[in-house]
Amino acid sequence: MNVRKKIWIFALVLAVALALCGCMQTDVANEEEIKADVVKLKIPEKLETNESGVPILKVYDTEAKAVSEMDLETYVMGVLAGEMKNDWPAEALKAQAILARTFVLKFIGTKDSKYEGADISTDVSEAQAYSEVNINENVRKAVEETKGLVMSYQGEFPQAWFHADAGGKTELPSVALEFKEGDPPYLSVTDSPDSDDAPDDVKQWTVTFSSKEFAAGCKDAGAETGNIETVEVGEKGGSGRAKTLIVNGKTVSAPSLRISLGANEMKSTLIESIDVNGGEVTIKGRGFGHGVGLSQWGAYAMAKDGKNATEIVEHYFKDVDIVKLWE
Repeated sequence: MNVRKKIWIFALVLAVALALCGCMQTDVANEEEIKADVVKLKIPEKLETNESGVPILKVYDTEAKAVSEMDLETYVMGVLAGEMKNDWPAEALKAQAILARTFVLKFIGTKDSKYEGADISTDVSEAQAYSEVNINENVRKAVEETKGLVMSYQGEFPQAWFHADAGGKTELPSVALEFKEGDPPYLSVTDSPDSDDAPDDVKQWTVTFSSKEFAAGCKDAGAETGNIETVEVGEKGGSGRAKTLIVNGKTVSAPSLRISLGANEMKSTLIESIDVNGGEVTIKGRGFGHGVGLSQWGAYAMAKDGKNATEIVEHYFKDVDIVKLWE
């Protein structure tokens, strides 16, 4: 081989090596950037921690009507037992536990409990359901196996919304919750594989209100309608959920009306039909809950199908990281 050819081959090898080195440096830089982003996720400063680094919460119990202290993992056990059936698939329970932790840390970092001296409460009107009596070995195991795990989006706690059944498709918070702060980029209208094992009155439901009840609900939702003559769906979201209803020609917020009429009666805003007849308003719809974030019956179906907790969470929350904050 002549000298010229040797020099050419050496130059080629050197160029490839430098290129690979550059790629490796970029990968390392990206990893460091990700790690820095994760480090930025912090436990709210107002919370003290125990010797294991687990935050200590002051929780107002609406049944005991008193504030008690407990570590966050103990609180999550009660939430998990209150929000999901304790005999459900393990990975669905674990996904819910990750959301429960994220929810409480987001709440405490951005809001104040309405109960004096408390960080959070067992009042579902401000936080999550809670049931100490329903804690069993399945719940304990799900919490222990996800200890310290939370969602992170760009170094912040995301809104960990969840609901019972999406009726096949989730919705944006601006549509289903009247969320005024803009739709977070980690949420989208997402297909939800809600299980056929869900109760019939969750998958499909019908509710009838008297004209008087419906008018009172509209008034509470901010619209004076008088005696109900016509009701139809107005603006819709990407899932088909009603953002507004047009009642006697007046616009009424569908999410607000649902709360006014009773969220256990008008189970969702995924409305299939509305009939006004004989002084009554009959609504038929699908799903149960606001429809934002994780669907519990969707998590159930995914777990039954072999998906793990991370896969379940990341199906409903896009581009989030699952981060461990304590051991």
